[in-house]
Amino acid sequence: MKFDNSKKLYEEAKKMVPGGVSSSIRQTEWPVPLFFKSAKGSKMTDVDDNEFIDYVMGMGPNIFGHSPDFITNSVYQDMQDGFCLTGQTKKENELSEFVEKTLPFKRKVRYASSGTEIVQIALRLARSFTNKNKFLKFEGHYHGWMDSVLYNSHPDVSSEETLFDPIAESGGISKGTADEVVIAPWNDIEALESILKVHNDISAIITEPILWNSNVILPNPGYLENLRKLCNQHGILLIFDEVGTGFRVALGGAQEIYGVEPDLSTYAKSMAGGFPIAMLAGKPEIMDYMSNGNVVHGGSFNTNVMSVSAAHATLDYLLNNEDFYKSLNKNGDILIKGLKEVAKKHDIDILIQGLGSVFYLSFTNLDSIKNYRDHANNVDQEKYREFSKLMLLNGIRLSQNGRWHMSSSHDISDIEITIKAAELSFAEL
Repeated sequence: MKFDNSKKLYEEAKKMVPGGVSSSIRQTEWPVPLFFKSAKGSKMTDVDDNEFIDYVMGMGPNIFGHSPDFITNSVYQDMQDGFCLTGQTKKENELSEFVEKTLPFKRKVRYASSGTEIVQIALRLARSFTNKNKFLKFEGHYHGWMDSVLYNSHPDVSSEETLFDPIAESGGISKGTADEVVIAPWNDIEALESILKVHNDISAIITEPILWNSNVILPNPGYLENLRKLCNQHGILLIFDEVGTGFRVALGGAQEIYGVEPDLSTYAKSMAGGFPIAMLAGKPEIMDYMSNGNVVHGGSFNTNVMSVSAAHATLDYLLNNEDFYKSLNKNGDILIKGLKEVAKKHDIDILIQGLGSVFYLSFTNLDSIKNYRDHANNVDQEKYREFSKLMLLNGIRLSQNGRWHMSSSHDISDIEITIKAAELSFAEL
């Protein structure tokens, strides 16, 4: 398999774009960040005519696979009458009605363009509503790349001296933002209780209800319920960051699975099947702070015609295909079972955690991983990087962070080819 054209284009790109890419995570791809010319269903074709079965799926959004016809047709039709209207459409109202049918709790909603920005308005609302300034986030959780939240998502935990100190994840982070964030370990309710005893100025606790960004870790039994109780006791708003899990793990997201009600929740990736849109859903009394003038939220591209059309088509499809998630998880479970079997055949220790729709493959001898420190201290990331290189050479494109995203376009043939490629790759390892 050759990558000559991608290498040539990448060298050209680096002359114009820092690092040759417009998102930092893409820069780690081997042998270079690849350039693609087409993507349809479960497959992608690069500029060297290499075809791959894709499990990156846009890092999660492409829940139906690439370029599903029903979304493409909807967007094409609607965009004939305008793109960015700085106004509302009937379809936006219909989208909100669809959302009301999907979410398990009564909510008002507001739309934006990305998960990063929708988290910011959630935190702004929490500060205004509670009149408290700080917020608490958990180690290993990611809530976007803005200065206020880019702390302790992937910190170095080799030294106990920095135990839960705010650690910026980038150069140039405003130093003042460190004073507004409190860091806690996840899946440890006793530790959280101790932290809340010494902090009385926390407006919100924000959490991925399923730890999507670190090993796809499920919450311990009762953890989210106890988190809800603590927030009630301390007058703190509970924010579920469902940017990754929303419309992917279930129609109503992780909160449908666990039955725990947050005060606010954020959505993005899978909501429009690959188009950029984000949504904040919250209790009406909190959300109304944006209508009474207390909280400002803007955006020229919010509810643009194409994104609303794609989200409308996505939710319409999901609402009318009740077996969608059952089928998605079933195929994912078949793939997981096959991956485990071929790893065992070659005496390779792996752990796969998550759900059929999204899961994480780790090279580790642990039976389970419960928090970020388990992940950081016990997972062989270098071995996974080598595995992903071998899989690419065997026709399978994987994300660089270990997370696999299933789509409804992955069929049994794709799964069988993937398992065979994994067997070859494990043998090489």
